[in-house]
Amino acid sequence: MDFKVAGTDQGITALQMDIKVSGITTGIMREALAQARAGRLHILQEMGSTIATPRESISTHAPRIVTIQIPVDKIRDVIGPGGKTIRSIIERTGVKIDVEDDGRVNVASSDGDSAQRAISIIEELTASPELNKTYLGKVQRIADFGAFVEILPGIDGLLHVSEIAHYRVREVRDELNEGDQVLVKVINVDPSGKVRLSRKALLPATPEDGDAPASRDGRERRDGKGRPGGNRGGDGGRPRVPPRADSDRREPARR
Repeated sequence: MDFKVAGTDQGITALQMDIKVSGITTGIMREALAQARAGRLHILQEMGSTIATPRESISTHAPRIVTIQIPVDKIRDVIGPGGKTIRSIIERTGVKIDVEDDGRVNVASSDGDSAQRAISIIEELTASPELNKTYLGKVQRIADFGAFVEILPGIDGLLHVSEIAHYRVREVRDELNEGDQVLVKVINVDPSGKVRLSRKALLPATPEDGDAPASRDGRERRDGKGRPGGNRGGDGGRPRVPPRADSDRREPARR
């Protein structure tokens, strides 16, 4: 008879038995269970003298399988065309990855740091823009009405010209260029998935925000005639008042 008993000091949790005889008496079972209990308690006592409670985390060098859940419609982003993306993750981290049809992703590794790197890459690939969350994005394209900023792999958002700064921005390229990294906040995600971003929501407002700002190289803005300010005169910044026409001059009324 092959009889195995597993459990804690509180009781039995599992039994397994292989038998080649025609039957077992109650007395044999009682004696076997008593011997199993004595052996179990002895083993637990020896284990407790070495480590009384489980460690909060396993060693970074211990083999492990970490399971995460991703949306089913994001599986293709992890796999990539022809498996290119998942192969790249495996080559960069040295882990094994198994993706189930229900969105479960099993990451197996004998190194904790490598497993965490792989998980971080997968989470980044499958992340969705979150409302009111801040991202460090990269300017991909500039248009007259704003800039398209990549905030997650393959996900761009529109940074409208009105959301670049607190002051009025006349030219987007005065503030941003392709390739610039910029902190932006997600202010809207519509049902179709289009993302609206804001940079000014993360910038402190100043009393001068209503005025025309200096250009990117620090020089003062000038209008077409070389005067500072664009819409201001050269006399200390006071607005220019056009002279009245003769028809506007009227004689004072006589009593």
